[in-house]
Amino acid sequence: MGAAMADETVELSPVEVRAQSENLEGIAASGSEGVISSQRLAAVPMLRPGEALEMVPGLIVTQHAGDGKANQYFLRGFDLDHGTDFATWVGGVPVNMPSHAHGQGYTDLNFLIPELVDRIRYRKGPYFAEEGDFSSAGSAHIDYFRRVEGTLGELTLGENGYARSLLAGSPAVGSGHLLYGLELFHNDGPWQVDEHYRKLNGVLRYSQGSRHDGWSVTGMAYRGRWVSTDQIAERAVSSGAVDRFGSLDPTTGGKTFRYSLAGEWAWRGEQGQSRASLWWLRSGLDLWSNFSYCVNGCPPGDQFKQAERRQATGFTASQALFDRWGGFDVENSFGVQGRFDRIKPLGLYATSRRQTVATVREDKVSQYSLALWAQNETRWTPWLRSTQGIRADAYRFDVDAGLAVNGGKASDQMLTPKLALVFGPWRNTEFYANYGHGFHSNDARGSTIRVDPNDGTTPVERVRPLVRTRGYELGLRSEMVRGWQSTLALWQLTADSELLFVGDAGTTEAARPSRRYGVEWTNLYVAADWLAIDADLAWSHARFRDVAPEGEHIPGAVATTANLGLTIDRLGPWFGALRLRYFGPRPLIEDNSIRSTSSALTNLRLGYKLAPRTQLTFDVYNLFDRRANDIEYWYESQLANEAAPVFDRHVHPTEPRTFRLSFAHRF
Repeated sequence: MGAAMADETVELSPVEVRAQSENLEGIAASGSEGVISSQRLAAVPMLRPGEALEMVPGLIVTQHAGDGKANQYFLRGFDLDHGTDFATWVGGVPVNMPSHAHGQGYTDLNFLIPELVDRIRYRKGPYFAEEGDFSSAGSAHIDYFRRVEGTLGELTLGENGYARSLLAGSPAVGSGHLLYGLELFHNDGPWQVDEHYRKLNGVLRYSQGSRHDGWSVTGMAYRGRWVSTDQIAERAVSSGAVDRFGSLDPTTGGKTFRYSLAGEWAWRGEQGQSRASLWWLRSGLDLWSNFSYCVNGCPPGDQFKQAERRQATGFTASQALFDRWGGFDVENSFGVQGRFDRIKPLGLYATSRRQTVATVREDKVSQYSLALWAQNETRWTPWLRSTQGIRADAYRFDVDAGLAVNGGKASDQMLTPKLALVFGPWRNTEFYANYGHGFHSNDARGSTIRVDPNDGTTPVERVRPLVRTRGYELGLRSEMVRGWQSTLALWQLTADSELLFVGDAGTTEAARPSRRYGVEWTNLYVAADWLAIDADLAWSHARFRDVAPEGEHIPGAVATTANLGLTIDRLGPWFGALRLRYFGPRPLIEDNSIRSTSSALTNLRLGYKLAPRTQLTFDVYNLFDRRANDIEYWYESQLANEAAPVFDRHVHPTEPRTFRLSFAHRF
């Protein structure tokens, strides 16, 4: 499972396998929550920043287009697309974007600086009262350091024009510390059309005290632009019309920006814990895509642009009170959360070579949400404690549509109960039983739509803004053998409807009700102070709950995943890691007659400390140069030389074996 909370003053680069784990005994409310420390992240070779989330057991991170675009995520039988049903926070600011131009819950982590991450606290399932929208499958709260040792200068060079530099430090200022980080990045990738991904990224945080008793103000700024090689039809590759790493539209790509400011405050006393935060976000995206090529004729082709400009603000406040009721130790917690998003404009356009040909729809959206939650934890006996909670969410949408008939206002409310029972510990083993309701919000435009924006006449059914989910889980957490921590979770999650906004068409689809269940087994064995072995294994079963002629399988629902790792440190000046990630086959259509291939990718890290504060790191991605795909889809497209659309498999290849060398020095 996850690793220990990092100390506030831990260094950025060393990997300490002895400090990687915390079993959360007496703290956790389920078998599928944990903490990933900075030490574990430092040991992992990551091709992309978003792959930091692959340390969450069972979670797979891929990409189906240019690296500047949000990743594709998979967990617990969900194709989470770009973030729906997995809530992510960084530095006190939510990353998921509701009513987004490209996809509901869009989670772009390209602004993340892994070297500055202090810890990742993850949870899975709708069992936690303080977790709201998008968290039915899980959530991750990523926090940066408040203080690091010295000043870090790092330079990484690699193939295909890869260059990355990082400067970070945290000098004392007054009675606190000023953490800063500045990242410059460029990469062309293995694509025949250079990706030319450029990134300017920065973090500035002033803090005093700790996360439990102190305060911080954090500013983050990120800008990126890239040329994208989207997924391509297999028939185009097999016929020789295009290379596996080629492009069928060399003008796709995007540009994006994200600025945020967050203040967090915490106070801990003998009788309670108080927390409060306030955040502001400004972001934008222009994304040009072409997945079907020439269905509309070439020229102009099927390229389209999705664009938005967003400002959002939000707050959280909570209070925990420690008390004794009738001889029992209790902790009563309650909190409030709010968010307001203003998206203007929010558009979908037909384009050719990034030039706008027609406006499909262009809207202005205001979205408000307010949540109240309360939770009671009671320790009934030395071997039994319970956590019961309830959450109330209210949403309001205001859509000013370019096509007036699709505008209007909508609102929805939902009450979601939670319950957890924890038994033990016995012989360093705890058992968990969890039940809870959760939800995810739908795109605001789907709640007011009346007609298809493409023709302005075809009726389209409105959908409910909030979709209920229900989860059940049995789990255990054990350290029966010294140094070996193991967690096991048997889970089930049902959804009333898998509502999705289809950003490519500007319409909303109400998918069928679903049920998923599975098992996750997570292990970390610290065999010696220089050696650690981890193994995360997951299996799931995902089906639609109703009967339909097209079938019951959920497209994209992965059944089996595995993440295996070996970490070595303090072998004299040497350190390193070897990691294997298995991504199992998925059904691509409902009758399961078309399935994706599986992939097994191995990454290697070798490091050498030239001096106590200087080191070299050599990373090899896709060590065995496996010919695999990051993503696969089955849909209809038309090549330039074809008279009609054809159903085919569309793939985005995994990058071939790639080398990178990093030099880091702490001044």
